[in-house]
Amino acid sequence: MPSNPTASNPEDSALTFPCRFPIKAIGRADADFDALIVGIVRRHAPDLTEGAVHTRSGSKGNYLAVTVTIEADSRAQLDAIYQELSHHPRVIMAL
Repeated sequence: MPSNPTASNPEDSALTFPCRFPIKAIGRADADFDALIVGIVRRHAPDLTEGAVHTRSGSKGNYLAVTVTIEADSRAQLDAIYQELSHHPRVIMAL
């Protein structure tokens, strides 16, 4: 049986680049939270397209989920975005 290169090498990815990839960040529903997330993502993916950003409020309005869909060029690009998002004090969760 042939070996599975993805299973043997964690650096390999099931993604084929370039590809469209949604990035979601959740935080308190402050007025500028969506702009903060878009600014972070835009540093790593400057060519955001129209309609790339979607927001959704939590059921009580306390939290906001911001999804930014990018044209991802590499795993390194995605890792850099997730690292910056997850280290920002206003981001509760990045998916």
